[in-house]
Amino acid sequence: MSRITEKFASLRSAGEKALITFITAGDPDLSVTEEAVLELERSGADLIELGIPFSDPMADGPTIQLSSERALAAGTTLPKILDMVRSLRAKTQIPIVLMGYFNPIFRYGAERFAADAAAAGVDGVLVVDLPPEEAPELKVATDAHGLDLIFLLTPTSDPTRVELVSRLGSGFIYYVSVTGVTGARTTMADTLGERVAQVREQLNLPLVVGFGISDAVQAGRMAKVADGVVVGSALVKHFEAKSGAPLLESVGEFVSTLKQGVAAK
Repeated sequence: MSRITEKFASLRSAGEKALITFITAGDPDLSVTEEAVLELERSGADLIELGIPFSDPMADGPTIQLSSERALAAGTTLPKILDMVRSLRAKTQIPIVLMGYFNPIFRYGAERFAADAAAAGVDGVLVVDLPPEEAPELKVATDAHGLDLIFLLTPTSDPTRVELVSRLGSGFIYYVSVTGVTGARTTMADTLGERVAQVREQLNLPLVVGFGISDAVQAGRMAKVADGVVVGSALVKHFEAKSGAPLLESVGEFVSTLKQGVAAK
């Protein structure tokens, strides 16, 4: 059983929902990312998504695009990210998912990537631009090395797509709450909760909701109908405004409020 599966099982048995936090690996550098992951865990995060910076992040809004630019400017590469995860594993066993685009993985080599990621201590992979129909090569590699391959569903996913993602995915399923790119929103569609609840009934994996969740109230609202919530852009914004100890303090305070929102479901 993977760390991801164990975490969701543990939360379920306790009657709790997962708080998943996204940050871009290497923003502003990998040493800060390592410290930030530990602070996120201390502050209540249950799982960590680490974004692999990419020069053409087509699904991301300005906040995460800029974070990728900062990370790339700092010299962040996929091998260096794996080294950082390996270092983290001496300090924490929190589930870690690498999230990004297929190009860096393709260039690395799917089999080599899966082997090296598993050896480093990565638990799952979510490739934004790789739908299940195009994922057989990567899935063979991730299955062989015990990595969860996580797929996306959207508000426009039909029953056939829901069934396919449920059958081929592992770890959890990521439900994109809005059409369009990532970014914090001040409001969420009134019908979102109903739609999430409907989709969740069709799945054999935990369903988490992300894209646009920006505060504790929204996180709590989604936690009522999903198995977990993902907060990315609203958290990454802290990396734009602060650095050093003030950054870690700000991140910790924000995640603590999010966790309280999820717990208040």
